[in-house]
Amino acid sequence: MKFFDILSILITVSAVFSYLNHRFLRVPTTIGVMAISLLGSLAVVAAGPLSLGLRQEALRLVQSIDFDDTLLHGMLSFLLFAGALHIDLEKLARQKRIITFLATVGTVLATLLNGLGTWFVTRWLGLPLPFLGCLLFGTLIAPTDPIAVLGILRKAGVPESLETKICGESLFNDGVAVVLFTILLEMNRDPGGATAAAALSLFAREALGGIVYGLVIGWIAYVMLKSIDDYHVEVLITLALVSGGYALADALHISGPLAIVVAGLFIGNPGRMLAMSESTRRHLDTFWELVDEVLNVVLFVLIGLEVLALSWNRIHLAASLMLIPVSLLSRLVSVSVPVAVLRPFRRFSPGVIRILTWGGLHGGISVAMALSLPPGPVRDTLLTATYVGVVFSILVQGLTVEQLVRSV
Repeated sequence: MKFFDILSILITVSAVFSYLNHRFLRVPTTIGVMAISLLGSLAVVAAGPLSLGLRQEALRLVQSIDFDDTLLHGMLSFLLFAGALHIDLEKLARQKRIITFLATVGTVLATLLNGLGTWFVTRWLGLPLPFLGCLLFGTLIAPTDPIAVLGILRKAGVPESLETKICGESLFNDGVAVVLFTILLEMNRDPGGATAAAALSLFAREALGGIVYGLVIGWIAYVMLKSIDDYHVEVLITLALVSGGYALADALHISGPLAIVVAGLFIGNPGRMLAMSESTRRHLDTFWELVDEVLNVVLFVLIGLEVLALSWNRIHLAASLMLIPVSLLSRLVSVSVPVAVLRPFRRFSPGVIRILTWGGLHGGISVAMALSLPPGPVRDTLLTATYVGVVFSILVQGLTVEQLVRSV
């Protein structure tokens, strides 16, 4: 199937599902379109021969999309930049300790706890999953996605400081989780070369290299923006920063997600104040808000359609359902530890642990990383478990987090 045909179908389906959600369901757009997409996919599967070839065509569409390449090496850079662009660096700095703890210590802790829990569950069910494979699942389910929940939190009147924590953590823990995933995937492919020194070296190169590189490309874009006053060209510069910057980060084998987040914070704060006119700020904000909304709708439609490409069996489904409480408990502990460490030195909003735990939704990056795993029984198990965990977090947690916030 040609690229333009795929793009046309996805945009059309996204528009129709968005309309149906706005007209009838009236839930947050990303949650609504994913629910409609998922229900439509399940209906096509259930129809079997009665689908009149629709299942085969839908499956052909899904299989022609490289989800890993489309998200991890395409959409993710634009989504991260759009998110970072609108983060107030001053507010972020006030929450820097808790965000740093959550995005680093919290992500590592969640990975370990999820890995241990997965190991016990799979052993109990008789699934032949090695411990490194269990840790890989930990990295898949550790990153959080604020897109589906931030609108709900704002509507529910969540404190601004808590909103900053959730958004800041998600921007940085995506990058940290991708780095951990890369390290564990290398260790899984070459267990003999897996040493603590090699893992730390790879982490330093990917994470620290990505942060420094993000500052460099952000500063270059900042200088270019400051030297002109034409919003057409300035929007184009930010597009080049995101697409070209991410592609070069991949070529240099450093963390593209962390680089783009840092560059987005640079452009969205000193760049916004010192290098842009009021007209440019207005047009740039409008453009990136639109990009963010459109890409997120398409992404959640893709998540709903991906159910067509999964190979389901009872034992994988049983493991996936049992791992949902494991991931929630791991999230609870990984949030509680940083909060407990910092509580003597600062005040936290009421119910912060409960909201951070239940509001830590998982999104497309988890599915994309799972789809990038090499073919085999480990991939089949982890992909199904990741998909079920993502769908549960978006549909169940996403639709009930407002009630939790209002009850605190």
